[in-house]
Amino acid sequence: MTSPTRQPDPHAALAPSEWVQRWSHLLARQATVLDVACGQGRHLRWFAQGQHRVTGVDISPDAIAAVSHLGEAVLADIENGPWPLMLDGKPRTFDAVVVTHYLWRPLFPVIVQSVAEGGVLIYETFAVGNASVGKPSRPDFLLRPGELLSLCQGLRVVAYEDGFLDQPPRFVQRIAAVREQTEVSPPRRYSLAVGCDAFTG
Repeated sequence: MTSPTRQPDPHAALAPSEWVQRWSHLLARQATVLDVACGQGRHLRWFAQGQHRVTGVDISPDAIAAVSHLGEAVLADIENGPWPLMLDGKPRTFDAVVVTHYLWRPLFPVIVQSVAEGGVLIYETFAVGNASVGKPSRPDFLLRPGELLSLCQGLRVVAYEDGFLDQPPRFVQRIAAVREQTEVSPPRRYSLAVGCDAFTG
């Protein structure tokens, strides 16, 4: 059964999100990657091709069956049940946490806690205004202005956008943020260049 809050994916193809591709270079080599509400695995495939170790969580048995060969695949109702990825009473941490086209606000704290030291959060979903162009249109499924910035308090924001995209027309909010390592010298350089190698680490 499909989660009632899974938002319709406007990208019918299995190509990864442009935002995810753009900020994949923030990952370390052979990183551990968690894809929350992974669906049919377009981002799990993208990261697995980059030699990263992937974990996907989804409520759909069909989705989990489709991605199980890529890495760890966890069938779970993350909206009505406990968070399935726990270690010693705390959420397991990953070098990257990816969330696209999914919004369940009670999970915000767990999502941020799942980002390991030195890790990155890449989040992209629909925003207020989308009701004027299509689905999703319910406020429960649309990020409010600045909401991802509030989510990422405690992380260093590398990139943030909140606006409108064509093809298909949609209002989106998206962020790339890192949990910086302590006492790193010289400071890490987070490249903002578009088109840099996605998997340079």
